[in-house]
Amino acid sequence: MNLNLSGQTAIVTGGSRGIGYAVCEALAKEGCDIAFLYASNAQKAEEAAASLSAYGVRVKAYCCHVEHEEEAASAVQAIKEAFGRIDILVNNAGITRDKLVNGMKETDFSDVIDVNLKGAFHMIRNVYPIMARARAGRIINISSISGLMGNAGQVNYSASKAGMIGMTKSVAKELTARGVTCNAIAPGFIVTDMTEKFTENEAVLSSIPVKRMGTPEEVGALAAYLCSPMAAFITGEVIRIDGGMAM
Repeated sequence: MNLNLSGQTAIVTGGSRGIGYAVCEALAKEGCDIAFLYASNAQKAEEAAASLSAYGVRVKAYCCHVEHEEEAASAVQAIKEAFGRIDILVNNAGITRDKLVNGMKETDFSDVIDVNLKGAFHMIRNVYPIMARARAGRIINISSISGLMGNAGQVNYSASKAGMIGMTKSVAKELTARGVTCNAIAPGFIVTDMTEKFTENEAVLSSIPVKRMGTPEEVGALAAYLCSPMAAFITGEVIRIDGGMAM
């Protein structure tokens, strides 16, 4: 399936590994130039950029802490200058600080909200005028089924991901008349560095109707579709990719 993304530029936050990298790869395979953001591991970012470049597209990595508005603004400006355009934003950057409520420190809560939710807001606010002027664009927020169902020990993470869903719907209503769509993807258990310990956990697997965990590539494929012209009539949606876990 040709998704017709050639010549476009995508920003993917947290794009050097896991779901973020899979999204970058899926978009690069469709001819989309990639500007991805990472927070700390420069070597991993360089390796990811080299791998993505093999698809024959322009790729550049930017160190950016999205929770800091000035860094987000600087990154978007630098990308606009380097690539000439910004067509797609995928807000994937996220952290966890899992604890039960009675053991959760103030910083455990605020750090997760700052990165996961405020970081997405900062990125959206900075691409908003670019996409509005172009009267075209795709924004995808990587939420979680934790934001739909809640999860014990993740009140901070669940709150941040639920907030992303509300933000998605509000941004979609603001920008739909400008030809910009905004959707959320809500993954369940996806095999990444953070969830690898659950791959053989029978309790986890039994809670998933399809009896397996998902792959980052499956999430990437969904994101690429939502970025394509074929998804122009989809906006304000929250699409679960969880093997039926939140049915």
